[in-house]
Amino acid sequence: MDEETAPKLDDCATDSPQEQCAVDSGNLTQAIIGVARLHRVLAGTLLRKVGLHPSQELVMMRLWVEGPQRQADLAKMLGTDSATMTRTVQRLEAGGFVRRVPCEHDRRATIVEATPASLGAREDVEASWRELEDCVTRGLSEEELASMLRLLGKMQCSLAEAIAKSREFTD
Repeated sequence: MDEETAPKLDDCATDSPQEQCAVDSGNLTQAIIGVARLHRVLAGTLLRKVGLHPSQELVMMRLWVEGPQRQADLAKMLGTDSATMTRTVQRLEAGGFVRRVPCEHDRRATIVEATPASLGAREDVEASWRELEDCVTRGLSEEELASMLRLLGKMQCSLAEAIAKSREFTD
C-alpha cells in the first residue's frame, strides 16, 4: 500500500490510537484485527438492543432458517467447540430464545429449537445486520466493495488452507 492510498488518521472514526496506528502502518494483520474488533463492538451494540450477544445471532439465524438442530451439528456448522456451544445455548435458553429437548433417536444428543417468542427478534436481528453492513461499507464504491469481497475471499481460502495444513502436522 503506498502513502497516497493508505488510510489517513482522520479517515477512520475511532477513539483508539492503537487502531489508527495499525491502519496507518500498513500492517495487514494489525488492520484486520482492528477492523474485526470494531466490527464486533458495533455488532454487540446493535445486538444488545435485541437481547443477544455476538455469535448468538448466528445460532438463532441457523435455527430460524433451518429449524431445530442437534447441538453438536450447530457447533460444527458454526466452527466452534461443544463447550462453547453449550454455554451459548444455555444463555439463549435463559433469555427465552431457544429450548433444548432430548433427541428421540439418540439419547446422547440434544436438539435445540427456536422458541415461538424468539421469532419476533428475527426481523430485529436482520435489521441489525443491515445496519452493520451499511456502517462497514459506508463510503465504498461498488467497485471497491466488489474488490474487497474478492480479496477477503482469497484471504479466507489462504487461511483455511494454512489451518488444514497445520492440522496435518498436529494430528
